[in-house]
Amino acid sequence: MKQNLIAAVIAATSGQPALVQNTAVGDHLYVGMWITADGYIRHELLPDNRYIEARGSRERAYEGRYEVTEQWIYYWDDTGFTADGVFVDDNVLHHAGMVLYRQQP
Repeated sequence: MKQNLIAAVIAATSGQPALVQNTAVGDHLYVGMWITADGYIRHELLPDNRYIEARGSRERAYEGRYEVTEQWIYYWDDTGFTADGVFVDDNVLHHAGMVLYRQQP
């Protein structure tokens, strides 16, 4: 929220459009499960801006936090690894050379 307020103030005083981040808890469309076509990689984007990545039979291979800015996602793994990705539309995520699809409930 603080970042959004700062961006809005800068935009109002500079005449430039603000790049507003969707960092509020659950404040984006992409919460849920994302999986590769073969089901091997699974990213669960939680509403508290945490994620869990499963790989094959390893249900918690990686965990960390994430932020969404417009169509971009940025990951910070708890071990220090960082990555990013882009949502092509509401149902496709390109991340680290992989394509993940929204799993429908």
